[in-house]
Amino acid sequence: MHQENSSVINVNSSPSSMKGTVCWLLVMVVLWGLSWPATKLALNDVPPLWLGAIRFGSAGVCLFIFVAFKKQLRLPAKSDLPIVLSIGVLQMVVFTGLGMIAMQYTDTSHAVLLAYTTPLWGIVSSWLLLRHTPSAIQICALVIGLAGIGLICSPLEMDWSKPGVVMGCAFLITGAISWSLVIVHVRHHKWTATPLSLAPWQMLIATLPLIFIARLIDGSPQAIHLSKGLFGLLFFIGPIATSVCFVISSEYGRRISVFAMSNFTLGVPLIGALASIVLLGTSLSGLFLAGLALVFAGVSMTAFSSAKRQQG
Repeated sequence: MHQENSSVINVNSSPSSMKGTVCWLLVMVVLWGLSWPATKLALNDVPPLWLGAIRFGSAGVCLFIFVAFKKQLRLPAKSDLPIVLSIGVLQMVVFTGLGMIAMQYTDTSHAVLLAYTTPLWGIVSSWLLLRHTPSAIQICALVIGLAGIGLICSPLEMDWSKPGVVMGCAFLITGAISWSLVIVHVRHHKWTATPLSLAPWQMLIATLPLIFIARLIDGSPQAIHLSKGLFGLLFFIGPIATSVCFVISSEYGRRISVFAMSNFTLGVPLIGALASIVLLGTSLSGLFLAGLALVFAGVSMTAFSSAKRQQG
């Protein structure tokens, strides 16, 4: 449920500056990880599509204010409109919308792990769309990662007889594939404006269709009863875990390599799974842990292969 920073580059930084960067990125990873159980709790009171609309609407307002304060607020250039639409629709509407619907039928640990299989699908997307033949390491990573996904989604691990379980897994994987298409686009887009200055417009693009679809499917928002606890969850999911983390990603993610940033984001599903145990009482089976290990191995190999390709 996060946005990948497209401008991650290697720069020379002082040791003290690098410590600050690492600290902020760790804060980002923890907040993103905690946003998954927070979302699961909020779904008890808010329909999924309205929750998505509230998330991006509130985060978008915060980012409009922040970007305006930095005097960077302007309409997107024509050359940036494709990436604004790509991130706003494919990542925010499709990935997040399907993910929130799926979380009604799957526990948080399964949801966050399946969502973060995106790098594996990125190999397939680059292969099919850009004719980038995968390396031996990438093929091995894909096979290992898919084996992990197979274990996690198998009837041995998940009760397929429960309503919505298979659909939930399918939605999460579809969302991850959709996000992988965005990542491919992001890596090959020639940016006119900075990712941060475009973020409010991406969230606006996401919020409007989510509101429209939510009214059609979930009904009127007046049925949502806002309590103090729910308000706290919504504030955390939107302004903090979305807008603040996006600022951290944009400001500090570019100071480290793509490989390092990929390794940082691997912490998000770990934090999400651990937080679901502590906050939601979720239990992790041995089969899930085996699938988790395989997916992590596959994603790590994918990040390693990307780093080697860049160095070459």
